[in-house]
Amino acid sequence: MILSSVKLKNFRSHKETKLIFSERLNYIVGGNGQGKTSILESIYYLCTTKSINSNFDGEVVRFNENELEIIGSFKDYSNSEARISYFLNSNKKIYFLNGKHITRAADIIGKFPVVILTPTDHSITQGAPGERRKFVDSVISQASETYLKNLLDYNKTLRQKASLLAQLKETKNKTLFDELDAWNSKMIASGKEIIIHRLKFIRKFKDFIKDSFKVILNDDEIPGVEYMFLEGLSQEENIEDIFFKLLHKRKDDEIRRGSNLVGPHRDDFVFKINDVDLKTYGSQGQHKTFQVVLRFAQFFYLKEITGKAPIFLLDDVFGELDAKRSIRISEYLRQVGQAFITLTDFTDFSFLQKEDDDLVIKLNNGQVVYA
Repeated sequence: MILSSVKLKNFRSHKETKLIFSERLNYIVGGNGQGKTSILESIYYLCTTKSINSNFDGEVVRFNENELEIIGSFKDYSNSEARISYFLNSNKKIYFLNGKHITRAADIIGKFPVVILTPTDHSITQGAPGERRKFVDSVISQASETYLKNLLDYNKTLRQKASLLAQLKETKNKTLFDELDAWNSKMIASGKEIIIHRLKFIRKFKDFIKDSFKVILNDDEIPGVEYMFLEGLSQEENIEDIFFKLLHKRKDDEIRRGSNLVGPHRDDFVFKINDVDLKTYGSQGQHKTFQVVLRFAQFFYLKEITGKAPIFLLDDVFGELDAKRSIRISEYLRQVGQAFITLTDFTDFSFLQKEDDDLVIKLNNGQVVYA
């Protein structure tokens, strides 16, 4: 998958910007506030229909403007054009793919696989379990429409069951118990599939993590990952029966608290180095390296599963790494193909070797200069 060009209108600081990209490495260089990260964000928008940093689309509209537009030209087995328009006054977003109006984000997820590494990735290894679930779900969803559908169904069931639990907490109406049992049965059906998908994914993904770790650190450290589900299980057993028993056991607690306490929405993934829990005992350097490794592993996993090379976005990565790891990572990028890397100043990173088919894009006060 190659992104040939992007046009931005009223997106963040970009009033009217057109960018033509190399099929290899694209270094996007500029000082703070010049719109480097916004370019990566616009690419992510085209691939996922969502922002990296904002929950509300209106936040990315240029100040004093009422609408934005992003247009991207992709090249794979055939050429595709994706276009997003957003109107602030009506809070309406429209996505067109090759001129056809796409009404569901699920129809775009996986169409243009994307991997993004940003400084906020520290939350994956250092943050709450929800951040690790979000990472895993985003990877599998780009590779499997079935998983994405199960995830959407499960989350819908969670919301509906939560509403019922809130009613039970308030009213103690026993006529609602049959309805609660029905939602639990639906929750088990889709939740079991999510757990099975995650188990299969982790078994395969472990090898991609190990391969990427070896490239960056040789055999100095050995990474690992373990999936903990249904209150502590790590091996596949009779998932449906255990799920049912846990829901029965926690039924009174769920009603008393008015919330869902059992299911894959509470699972966690434990990252390890040399069999030691990374979150608890890892150094800052180990955390940062693991975050980088996860994104390279994601890239090569999606490439193998989907048959498409994802678009690889790296935002301000090298500033937090030592020279040795930075050199290894910059060399590893050569195996990726097309990538987009933001830098404040190219001269500060002498280890980055620009080849003839790479491109340096300099941003300065709204002007774009190619080098």
